[in-house]
Amino acid sequence: MRRKKKKRKIASAEGVSQRGSSEMCDYSLHSVNSRPAKVGDKLTTRDFGTGTRGFAASENANVAVCVLPGTELSFVDEVRCLSTGLLVWRDRVINHKTAIFRQINKERAATHHDALEFPDGQIVLLTSLSEGQQATVLQLPAEPKSGVEFEAQRRAAYVG
Repeated sequence: MRRKKKKRKIASAEGVSQRGSSEMCDYSLHSVNSRPAKVGDKLTTRDFGTGTRGFAASENANVAVCVLPGTELSFVDEVRCLSTGLLVWRDRVINHKTAIFRQINKERAATHHDALEFPDGQIVLLTSLSEGQQATVLQLPAEPKSGVEFEAQRRAAYVG
C-alpha cells in the first residue's frame, strides 16, 4: 500500500506561507513568501525579481498576496501597463479603476496566468502592470455552487 504524501504547509502568525507552499499565486511566485487576499487588503503591484509582477502586501513588500479568480479590485488611480510597440518609454493607461481578477491560459503550464479584466472587457496580464500601483480588495468570489463555478475559480496547476 502506498501512502499519499501530504503537502506540508508552514505558516506564521500572520498567515504567511513559506516559500513554495502557496497554491494560490501564479507559478512564477511560488518561490516567494505569500498569503491569501482578504477583503479590505491594500495591495501594491511589485516586481518580485522572479520574472513576474504580482500584488504585494501593504504590511510587507516581500510578501506576495495571492488573489482568487473572481476577486474584485479597486485601484487608487487609472491602471498603468508597460507599453509594447513604438512608445515603450511611456506606460499605457487603462481608463478604469476597477477590475476583476481572472486566470487565463490555464491549459498552458509554463506561462503567466494571472490577469485583470476591466469593465470594457479588456484583459491584461498582472505581470504587465507598472510597479507601485495601489489597489484595494473589494470583494472575494462567492463559494462555487456548481462544477462550472468551481472550474472558473480553480487556479492553474503549478508544474515544478
